[in-house]
Amino acid sequence: MKHQGTVAGSLTVVMALLSAVAALAGDHATLKAGSFEPPRAAPELSLIASNGGTLSLADYRGKVILLGFGFTSCPEVCPTTLAVLAQARKRLGGQGEQVQVVYVTVDPERDSADRMKAYLHGFDPTFVGGTGTPAQLAEVRKNYGVMAERKPLGNSYTVGHSSSVYLIDRDGLLRAMMPYGRTPDDYVHDVRALLNE
Repeated sequence: MKHQGTVAGSLTVVMALLSAVAALAGDHATLKAGSFEPPRAAPELSLIASNGGTLSLADYRGKVILLGFGFTSCPEVCPTTLAVLAQARKRLGGQGEQVQVVYVTVDPERDSADRMKAYLHGFDPTFVGGTGTPAQLAEVRKNYGVMAERKPLGNSYTVGHSSSVYLIDRDGLLRAMMPYGRTPDDYVHDVRALLNE
């Protein structure tokens, strides 16, 4: 009988712990992307926007922001990522209006605001690009832990760079980082989770 009491007591403790974990999990959505725990304020941007004016994350407060880094001459990773983001936004239907894709260049020498606008428009006209001076962009990359390295390619060059996409919630908090190669449905799942909080 004493043994049963010990088992019952242990089960009570385990159930209490599970309840506490469930309560904590309820505070934040379960995401398919790698979550930042605890969430923190997303570092602000002050860049030249592809749609004119200054690009600031604060301008999109109230929306879920999908923030990526790349360049218009990218042969594979960037167009693949942008196509996935465009498909995800389309699959979100009406909720897609509550999502803003922001794409910051890692190649300011070639990526003017006008060039980025034309490039991004081919994926989704709502996508906004950001460019600026090399120093400004280096600071943004540093703030987000993004790598970018220029590499010779024939008579020109390419840029090796980090390829994950950051998920920023409607309050401007950095919530997760989606690795390259994930599906539109993974983004749809996570965006809906953040919008439904």
